[in-house]
Amino acid sequence: MTTAEKHEFPMARTCPFAPPPAYEEIREEEPVSRVRLPDGGWAWVVSRHEDVRTVLNDRRFSADRQHPDFPALVEGEAASRRPDEERFLIAMDPPEHGPARKAVLGEFTVRRLEALRPRIQEIVDERIDMLLAGPQPGDLVDALSLPVPSLVICEMLGVPYADHEFFQENTVKVIKQSTPPEERWAAMGAIQGYMADLIAEKEKNPPDDLLGRQIVTLRANGTYRRTALTSMGLLLLVAGHETTANMISLSTLAFLRNPEQLAMIKADPSRTLSAVEEMLRYFTIIDVATARLCVEDVEVGGQLIRAGEGVLALGYSANRDPRAFENPDELDIERGARHHVAFGFGPHQCLGQNLARMELQIVFDTLFRRVPTLEQAMDIDELPFKDDANIYGLYQLPVTW
Repeated sequence: MTTAEKHEFPMARTCPFAPPPAYEEIREEEPVSRVRLPDGGWAWVVSRHEDVRTVLNDRRFSADRQHPDFPALVEGEAASRRPDEERFLIAMDPPEHGPARKAVLGEFTVRRLEALRPRIQEIVDERIDMLLAGPQPGDLVDALSLPVPSLVICEMLGVPYADHEFFQENTVKVIKQSTPPEERWAAMGAIQGYMADLIAEKEKNPPDDLLGRQIVTLRANGTYRRTALTSMGLLLLVAGHETTANMISLSTLAFLRNPEQLAMIKADPSRTLSAVEEMLRYFTIIDVATARLCVEDVEVGGQLIRAGEGVLALGYSANRDPRAFENPDELDIERGARHHVAFGFGPHQCLGQNLARMELQIVFDTLFRRVPTLEQAMDIDELPFKDDANIYGLYQLPVTW
């Protein structure tokens, strides 16, 4: 039995500020090895930084989650696949992937996002006003972490924020590992149906929002399909609020537990962007988005991986690899290590990464300037971490000030 075959995936974190203990064992003893999956099958795990980037940047590793041999990371996933179903952008391969990504890439340029900065700042200030006006302790997740990215992505897409509870409730069901398969697919179907109806309404008179602009542009190109835009809108809606929300909560907690690091950005806000990069590396809240299927025989890290075999590129292990990061288990906001893989790597690198960075920067600068006495109001051992979800985070973060 290999080192990794002793373990089942996903592997549990035993500390909220560290990867699963098995990651280090695998990375140091057998960095490309096999692991058991929830459906009883197996896949290769790739655990070192250099090898993870190799896999994510090599076209011989497919992102097609509809392929029957793609590694199934939740129970019942393989049985639910329909090859003819519309693929999400993150599940496309060339030649389909390039044009689909290019069509929406212009919405996430630094220049376009900078134009949103005043509105994002306004949203953050409004939510902090509401936190400060409420009772103590207040829940930072409910008051700030979830509403800020939800409001931002809703405004970008033209989704009524009044419906946020609907899609947040269903998103939780989709990403929770313990959700029964039938309930998970029903929740996904509900969000998908909502997005399709919204887009159908926008088709009548496309507004000047991301979805409306896509309708106009794709119609002009003769490439418009409602099902394709529905998949794109659904991906942006879910990814656009859930990931950033969890990073706000976890990073705020990390700052509060590392006052010397917090003091640095309070004294010099120019350090905040570097702090954001370090928090992204340090937590790496998504591991499962980087699963792949090998479609040609490839050697990675000295190990032959054959066509038809699944691969899990462990981003969290890569981001704690001492070969790439000195003292990787230490939180160091001056590290300046932008070569982390928290946003993935290669052609599928996160489309909204610049938006996430901006939101995190604005939240941290504003929160700690306006609420300098912020403190956690619950012991670390009592905090409800998302150990049961495919995107790590906190369900609640009680705070006082």
